Amino acid sequence: MQPDNRGYFGDYGGRYVPETIMPALTALAEGYLSVKNDEEFQRELSDLLGNYAGRPTPLYHAANLSKRCGGAQIYLKREDLAHTGSHKINNALGQGLLARRMGKRRIIAETGAGQHGVATAAVCAMLGLQGVVYMGADDVKRQALNVFRMRLMGTEVISVASGSRTLKDAINEAMRDWVSHPDDSYYLIGSVVGPHPYPMMVRDFQTVIGREARAQMLAATGRLPDQVVACVGGGSNAMGMFYPFIGDSDVRLSGAEAGGSGIESGCHAATLTGGRPGVLHGAMSYLMQDEHGQVAGTHSISAGLDYPGVGPEHSYLKDSRRAEYHAVTDDEALAGFRLLSETEGIMPAMESAHAVALAERLAPAMSADRSLLICLSGRGDKDMDIVMNAMEVK
Repeated sequence: MQPDNRGYFGDYGGRYVPETIMPALTALAEGYLSVKNDEEFQRELSDLLGNYAGRPTPLYHAANLSKRCGGAQIYLKREDLAHTGSHKINNALGQGLLARRMGKRRIIAETGAGQHGVATAAVCAMLGLQGVVYMGADDVKRQALNVFRMRLMGTEVISVASGSRTLKDAINEAMRDWVSHPDDSYYLIGSVVGPHPYPMMVRDFQTVIGREARAQMLAATGRLPDQVVACVGGGSNAMGMFYPFIGDSDVRLSGAEAGGSGIESGCHAATLTGGRPGVLHGAMSYLMQDEHGQVAGTHSISAGLDYPGVGPEHSYLKDSRRAEYHAVTDDEALAGFRLLSETEGIMPAMESAHAVALAERLAPAMSADRSLLICLSGRGDKDMDIVMNAMEVK
């Protein structure tokens, strides 16, 4: 689905931003539309996706995991094997090239788990651009390795100590920076959130995941998957994976949200399961709110899912029932992390572990001649300290 001319997917999306930033958004939309069908731009992007990011990423039949879960045959789309360790490189390359095309030399970004920050830092280094990444102070501590990687590649990492000290506050500071420097800076958003055209643009750059997976499943099995599963924080890997399957009505689309300590506890970040429509970071979408309509605090063991909002297109897919969303608790995600490690020798990012846990829940209800495809959005190296502490390993 394409957004309407105001940037809405049904009731969700739009531009809820200060008047001072509207010219920059208008210029961004015009800039993106000018390169979307530009053969030279798409050729350069395709070359970098292949020779720099390492695409296409493999499709892997997880036979041991399938046997352990019972039911459907499970396949993994290995975005963890992309350069910098996650799907984030796809979007960072696309927007980095666009920023250079628009004459911007300074890149502003924000990050939660650090994967988008590392991908942005790599692209800035490769394209010779100045990088500035905002990161919540708590995320700086729990993702120290990724902070070091960003600084090693020459990007400045700014720790944000306000508010919840997580991704929400990092986005606030990144937007303030952009409002103050719209002429020379480009805001490289890492997910399908924010004001129009970001949700559409980030989705388009990430659809390479679903396009590859669709062709690879047809080549490997002779048919499309019966179910596609991906984790959802802001929702970029899920939108990239879901989008090429939306027109295939027989393919179920399932998102795994951060259920934290459980929906009943109120200590979670399952926006589509426990939130309601409102405005956050420039767009109308589902978000976590308290009884006064203020943005509620969130919790997840995964820094990348610890966010009170979600992409507007996911909100549309939920309301239209084209996709379904499930809450997965911290404990279930940890079990998913251990399960994939033990059965396949693959350690997923904690974000992806939520998708593995949901697949473990869904696969047994499917027959053995059916298939379930998981988007393994990133690798788990960055989360070793979190997993060790949570499993009380010393």
